[in-house]
Amino acid sequence: MSDLIDREARFLMQTYRRRPVVFTAGEGSWLIDAEGRRYLDFLTGLAVVSVGHANPRVARAVADQMERLTHTSNLFYTEPMVALAERLAEVSGLDRVFFANCGATANEAAIKLARRWGRERRGPGCYQVVSLLDSFHGRTLATLAATGQPDKQAAFAPLPPGFVQVPRGDLDALEAAVGAETAAVLIETIQGEGGVVPLDADYLQAVRRLCDEREVLLIVDDVQAGIGRTGHWFSWQGLGFRPDVATSAKALANGLPIGACLATDEVASAFRPGDHATTFGGGPVVCAAALAVLDEIADRALLENCRDRGRQLRQLLESVSGVSEVRGRGLLLAAVLDRPRASQVVDEALAQGLVVNDVRPDAVRFAPPLTVTADEVESAVERFAQALRD
Repeated sequence: MSDLIDREARFLMQTYRRRPVVFTAGEGSWLIDAEGRRYLDFLTGLAVVSVGHANPRVARAVADQMERLTHTSNLFYTEPMVALAERLAEVSGLDRVFFANCGATANEAAIKLARRWGRERRGPGCYQVVSLLDSFHGRTLATLAATGQPDKQAAFAPLPPGFVQVPRGDLDALEAAVGAETAAVLIETIQGEGGVVPLDADYLQAVRRLCDEREVLLIVDDVQAGIGRTGHWFSWQGLGFRPDVATSAKALANGLPIGACLATDEVASAFRPGDHATTFGGGPVVCAAALAVLDEIADRALLENCRDRGRQLRQLLESVSGVSEVRGRGLLLAAVLDRPRASQVVDEALAQGLVVNDVRPDAVRFAPPLTVTADEVESAVERFAQALRD
């Protein structure tokens, strides 16, 4: 292990603070390190491995597609891309899809679509995107400009213009920010990187009404909260509204790189051939993996399992000494600690064989696979409680 860590330090750009574990395999809710030790994975690669490590259905779909066709570019048609677009339209209630490579590039597509739509509706002065403080939308320059976390932005200033942030939950501030130059409001229903903070349903519905009144688009960044993570295909489906544009990525292909920007017919029509493109987005292999993920969720009733296990996980965490609050929805939860010691607790949890992460100094994020069992939830909370005691 030490040799691998030394090689990483020599040859990789040092953009990550990695914990000193080398994982070599995974199975379901479990990860296995180079020494053969097993860990309950309640982070799943940042809410990515939605149907479990080494999922047989996904593995078969990827292997079968690799043996037939890997890549053609988007100059030609392929069946997996079209089939996945159909499925996503069906489960989302939106109409059209652009496939990207990750959440940030899906959000880039959504921002470009909003600006193109605004230009058509009101001219070149309609390009602004209003988002929320403590939001996170990606690390490209545009998505970083949309992100409401100044500490992540400072090193890369000046950022692209046209982005404004207001406090979450403050409808008056949002109303004041949305004007003639505004093309879209961009929100997460749960601010995952902001500490797993769920936005109130009444507030989200009011944002929808405001966007309708001001004739601006509502974009939902569902990169972390979508594809079953809250017990619904998409997070807004349990909250009483529908966006004009939405993005998805993390859980969609169970670890393979994919992003998706979805929109209504009326909004999607703003894009013309040549307005946006990607070399790898929507490739046959990742789309085959995503179709297998959607089949797994549907066939194994994993939305229901997410809701059941989410309630169980919340109740057990609430009973742990040292936890002052549990927030989130479904299987995207944070245990808020009684004082800011999350990093130390996460280190100790790893020693106890539990993978979680410190999303804020006083908050530990839990995002197990949708396939997680009741026994695994109990075991994870026992390990977490021991980590807090230690």
